[in-house]
Amino acid sequence: MLSFFAKFKYVAIVLLVLSIIIVTAIYSLLKPAPSLPVYQPDMVNAELVDSTVQYVRKYHKIADFKLINQNGDTITEKDYDDKIYVADFFFTTCQTICPIMTDHMAKIQEKLKNDNEILLLSHTVTPEIDTVAQLKRYAEKKGVIDDKWNLVTGDKKQIYDLARKSYLVSKTQGDGGKYDMIHTENFVLVDKDKQIRGFYDGTDPEAIEELLTDIQKLKKIEAKQ
Repeated sequence: MLSFFAKFKYVAIVLLVLSIIIVTAIYSLLKPAPSLPVYQPDMVNAELVDSTVQYVRKYHKIADFKLINQNGDTITEKDYDDKIYVADFFFTTCQTICPIMTDHMAKIQEKLKNDNEILLLSHTVTPEIDTVAQLKRYAEKKGVIDDKWNLVTGDKKQIYDLARKSYLVSKTQGDGGKYDMIHTENFVLVDKDKQIRGFYDGTDPEAIEELLTDIQKLKKIEAKQ
């Protein structure tokens, strides 16, 4: 009698193990794949988008650009080909939100410094002040890793057009002239196809954690494409 139950004990164990394997497999199949929206201009607050692209509903991508980084090197969109990257807009003499944003960008750099898929890009909104030499001093002060993070300056109108028409983070209207000023706390997550996949408050530690999580999600999405 005992030997009879002993045989069923082993069968039960085997069935239990098989059940766990099957349930795990089914869960993996049914579990939704990680997803992030592809942001179009008409999905973003109209106050942050240039009127010329405000109603665009598809195919929006970051425009081509040509700027100069903290080392005097020319940086274009090609330097970000096949890369996921985080972009923002700042200026070195800012005493309000920019130091917090830069510290948070430095945190992202530290977390992902060994991940070659991820880069960072910070655009100055006061290029007349933030020369290459000024950006270099700022980069050294903030611990910028040159291969990971470009601080860029250049033509003001080009930078402002990028903010308003490409990255969709403008909080003011203007033409990039002397008295025009952009001041935004937004970090923008961009995928390998130059599409916007997320906006994050660069002054909020919780938003930075969300950004780091979304970067990993985006990596998984990109890997399946």
